[in-house]
Amino acid sequence: MTVVRRPIGAFVGAAFAAAVLISGAFSLARPTPAVAQEPIKIGELNSYKAIPAFLDPYRKGWQLALEEINAEGGVLGRKLEVISRDDGGNPGDAVRTADELVAREGVSVLAGTFLSHVGLAVTEYAGKRKVFFLAAEPLTDKITWQNGNRYTYRLRPSTYMQVAMLMPAAIAAKKQRWAIVYPNYEYGQSAASWFKEMLKKAQPDVEFVGEQAPPLGKIDAGAVVQAIADTKPDAIFNVLFGPDLAKLVREGETRGAFENRTVVSLLGGEPEYLDPLGKEAPAGWIVNGYPWKKISTPEHTAFLNAYQKRWNDHPRLGSIVGYNTMKSLAAGIEKAGSTDPEKLADAFAGLEVKGPFGTYHYRASDHQSTMGAYVGTVALDGDDPTMADFHYVDGATVLPSDDEVKKMRPAE
Repeated sequence: MTVVRRPIGAFVGAAFAAAVLISGAFSLARPTPAVAQEPIKIGELNSYKAIPAFLDPYRKGWQLALEEINAEGGVLGRKLEVISRDDGGNPGDAVRTADELVAREGVSVLAGTFLSHVGLAVTEYAGKRKVFFLAAEPLTDKITWQNGNRYTYRLRPSTYMQVAMLMPAAIAAKKQRWAIVYPNYEYGQSAASWFKEMLKKAQPDVEFVGEQAPPLGKIDAGAVVQAIADTKPDAIFNVLFGPDLAKLVREGETRGAFENRTVVSLLGGEPEYLDPLGKEAPAGWIVNGYPWKKISTPEHTAFLNAYQKRWNDHPRLGSIVGYNTMKSLAAGIEKAGSTDPEKLADAFAGLEVKGPFGTYHYRASDHQSTMGAYVGTVALDGDDPTMADFHYVDGATVLPSDDEVKKMRPAE
């Protein structure tokens, strides 16, 4: 039997051509709104498995903001869609994840990261690929200064800013001999360096009698505490956070290492790290953080009520960061009128955003936001840890001038 194929092919070809003509005619008669209604895709990557204490609340924060934005009609008449991935807490994995989000998922912008070395890797990727990237949490100053680029902005107060917020209290303590303990990677190294530089400038006769730099997540707390005690310091500057901080506190309290000593602790007032300590929280430590129970501003009250209603839980600092990340992206895209990375980079320069801590803006000079933090002392409210005697420090007040930034940031 001979099978004749040409007529079938001709029929299919004719049918397809007719369908195209009909479709084209229909399109001319009734324009479809499908393209206009496509969501704006945001690629979000973070170390969710590695840092759950901070990043679970962070995710709840951006999810709440996303729901609010979309309920109000989205941005530029389009809904926002977040495609989220875990970056593995590793720079190489983070770059591969970022590239997958851009190349395979077709996201318009990137956001997120937590660890400083991971944030730096994605910053470099964004600069080379010309993809807009909002670094949500990594604190290293290099993101906005030495390694900064046109396409990268940062939300959270940087390491420099966080240390500067604590400096007035450290100076007021008038202690001569300081010991320092910090996690041995970019964030910890930078924090220790800035603390020594700032305090030495204000108090030239200060002595730094010892440094302990355990690897992140692998602290031998007993050995670290003993080494600190052996230097007989008058005061201690701590940069550890998370489980490392909890181990340091418990071992230090057991050995009496903090008695009659001033302790200044970077990030030590954040609920992510205070809550697990419970009544063991080190009352009297000078910290920056987030006393969520005690902030009574209208902006924060509205956020707190919405967050608790949505999640049946109280917010942490990560919640604020996640919420502000999504609100910033929405405001930037709205101002740019586009998701084009060139227009977004221009729109974020000077962009003002309203958040739970009030209004902040992104500086044109270094792409750093002026979101601030609360500074006070650790206290106990019954068995619940909190902050006392706190005040809000506007990030704009602890940033170097535009002229100083020019000396640190590469020309664009």
